Amino acid sequence: MLNILYHYVFWYPLVMSTMWIIGGLLYYMRRERQASPPLIETPLVSILIPCYNEEATIEETIKHLDNLNYPSYEVIVINDGSKDGTVNVLKKIEEEYQWLRIINLHQNSGKANALYLGLIASKGEIIVGIDADALLDVDALSYMVPHFTTPRFGERVGAVTGNPRVRNRSSLLSKVQLCEFSSIIGLIKRSQRILGKVMTVSGVIVAFRKSALLDCELWDRDVITEDIGVTWKLQKRFWDVRFEPRAICWMLVPETLIGFWKQRVRWAQGGIEVLLRHGNIFLDWRQKRLIPIYLEQLASICWSISWIVVTITFILKMITTKTFIYPVFWSGSYLALLCLVQFVIAMIIDRAYDKGLLKYYVWAIWYPIFYWYINALVVIRAIPKALASNRRRQFAVWDSPDRGIGIS
Repeated sequence: MLNILYHYVFWYPLVMSTMWIIGGLLYYMRRERQASPPLIETPLVSILIPCYNEEATIEETIKHLDNLNYPSYEVIVINDGSKDGTVNVLKKIEEEYQWLRIINLHQNSGKANALYLGLIASKGEIIVGIDADALLDVDALSYMVPHFTTPRFGERVGAVTGNPRVRNRSSLLSKVQLCEFSSIIGLIKRSQRILGKVMTVSGVIVAFRKSALLDCELWDRDVITEDIGVTWKLQKRFWDVRFEPRAICWMLVPETLIGFWKQRVRWAQGGIEVLLRHGNIFLDWRQKRLIPIYLEQLASICWSISWIVVTITFILKMITTKTFIYPVFWSGSYLALLCLVQFVIAMIIDRAYDKGLLKYYVWAIWYPIFYWYINALVVIRAIPKALASNRRRQFAVWDSPDRGIGIS
């Protein structure tokens, strides 16, 4: 049994990394290098910004939206019961912009609920969601909107996920995440689009067709990651979810281990909740294109558990036998090398959107050394939280995330 787990721990990341590299390159050559669809129609866009305890970032986010190269948009900020000075900041800037509206909620009921109420108040057919620490690129809307308005090909587009880029780069942890967002997140989205379905949109920057959201009954307000949940609901209703790498949004990432741990546990919990909630795709042959994404997510969870078991077993074996197990060392080296190859390919693709990105490649070496341990433990922690959450079915409230310790 241990031998089977050992081979699984080795071959699963090897196969998946190869698939992501091939899929990402195919997407880049077949789609990304082509000219973006022209912006012909400019429907009203409603930008929703849910926030909770964001007094340090919300003003900059809102002011940055005044420079968008798009003629028709409104901004709705939903203050979800903040306990800090967020309300005072919003009151101060509310009168400065005609396109800005504020919704103040007295009780924290979660990001999904805030988005739900923001949509009800919105006037646009295109709904864009961004985080309260995000700086939306001036041309982002011009790249996302044509996906919805292009004749013949845009009618079934339900969502377009953008390309989040890390803007705080003052610590080792943030620099490694900068590399990760190209290699692990951007490259995977590209390869999943080749398959036709994606695991999740990026909650920090995503555009929706309002009628598509209504068709799938909006966000689930009892799941911890509303972006993963709504992606699956849209695709189960046969709406197309696309990736637009030119739609850039600059965001802050955690720079403390505690903040990073909480974020990743939340992401892993959301992925597990999706598996628990959408296992019925196997009962409907029309959902067959979602099955590979489902199985890959399930396989990644199994890999984390297997990796923990194999690691503990081999450590105990080395302690008891006082011998170094060379096959394990060389297997890990092969995987680490392939991981670094994946990083450099992804960062070469993404350097068009993030000038100077490649100079941070040297920090990618920490990913296989450090992140694999953390990610495996994250999954172990997330499993009981997801099972408990699935039983409770109540509003998934949120905490103010770690926004980093500096901008450079």
